[in-house]
Amino acid sequence: MKYIRKSLACSLVFIASLTALPAVAELEQLDKVVAIVDEGVVMQSELESKLRSIRTKLQASNTELPPEEVLRSQVLDHLVNERIQLQMARRAGAQVSEQELNQMVERIRTSNNLSPEQFAQQLALEGISLNQLREDMRREMLVRQVQQGSVNRRIQVTESEIENFLNSTEGKFWTSPDYLLGHILIAVTSGASEADIVELEAKAKALQQEAMAGADFRRLAVANSSGQNALDGGDLGWRKVAQLPGLFADKVASLKVGEVTEPFRSGAGFHLIKLYEQRGGGEVLVEQTKARHILVKTNELITDVDAFDKLEALRQQVLDGADFAVLAKENSEDLGSALQGGDLGWSNPGQFVPEFEETMKQMGLGEISLPFRSQFGWHILQVLERRKQDMSDTMIKNQAANLLRGRRFEEELQVWLQEIRDEAFVELKL
Repeated sequence: MKYIRKSLACSLVFIASLTALPAVAELEQLDKVVAIVDEGVVMQSELESKLRSIRTKLQASNTELPPEEVLRSQVLDHLVNERIQLQMARRAGAQVSEQELNQMVERIRTSNNLSPEQFAQQLALEGISLNQLREDMRREMLVRQVQQGSVNRRIQVTESEIENFLNSTEGKFWTSPDYLLGHILIAVTSGASEADIVELEAKAKALQQEAMAGADFRRLAVANSSGQNALDGGDLGWRKVAQLPGLFADKVASLKVGEVTEPFRSGAGFHLIKLYEQRGGGEVLVEQTKARHILVKTNELITDVDAFDKLEALRQQVLDGADFAVLAKENSEDLGSALQGGDLGWSNPGQFVPEFEETMKQMGLGEISLPFRSQFGWHILQVLERRKQDMSDTMIKNQAANLLRGRRFEEELQVWLQEIRDEAFVELKL
């Protein structure tokens, strides 16, 4: 339900000086509201900060900047959508702990092979403080939690759907080449008239013609797309056909490198897809991992700090020579694995939640992870073995289910984002 909050409409001003000079009261404007979003606002300072960050990112990737007013409008729209989701996160009680942020910062630093001093220098060159980076990451992680929680509840994959997928031409094409793709979405709101829809389709067609005539597709995406990746130039990264939304998969399979699809329609609006590169297939081997873990759950009595400290102490005991399996049997709250000394057996990619998968992927054999958090609680884990395996029937079904969920997630996410935007009260002040 939409509510008008007129009290938020005025700009925030600061009286800079009231001097004794004849009847002069000089006002210095420090900040102002650029959008009202339900019970919150987006400030001019936030918009300018995000604009600087986006310009830096686009310039680093040699992407031509769109006109200033177009970029400003796109960035403000992104901030409004983010603010809606952050308000949902707050109402749901979603949180990101300091430990999670520390781990993410450390992961970014080490993945770029930077020392702490070099990392600080690089941030300074990009005009970002460490506190600002942490806050940006906190917002991104909260938004991701809200999206996963809200959208996944809307998705169900049945056994018959998995079988139908595996028996389809597309399912048999699973080991097909990977595609590097770009995406533009021209959104159609739920209340759009027929005349609006015709106009938006014409806009999508004009953009497709521009792109095919040689215009920079990434610049067109930044200036025009309403998709989640718009401010990244619409880049979708490397994907297999089976990892794409169904509507996309049908179009991509027939594209040649450099081509852009004709506009096609979904519940979210009109889409354009560009194929940048293609790399293909061959034999598919999957790396399986054998790992074990100890889980500590939080509750009214056990805080995040308590769980972290307990696991850190257990980790130190293992490093000092204690038996991981014995400690898991005595302490782990994962009843399914505790009796096996925390042993999770051989796992396939995508079998565990993202936080667990990401940590496991970065671990060396025998190494004990620092405590980390997932939706189930706090963990430490140890990777015991890794091996390359051909895809078994069981694994194929598991991956097919994950792919179908992932495909539906992307489709459902765009519809959900449009729904929450339509339901929110938004008043733009620019």
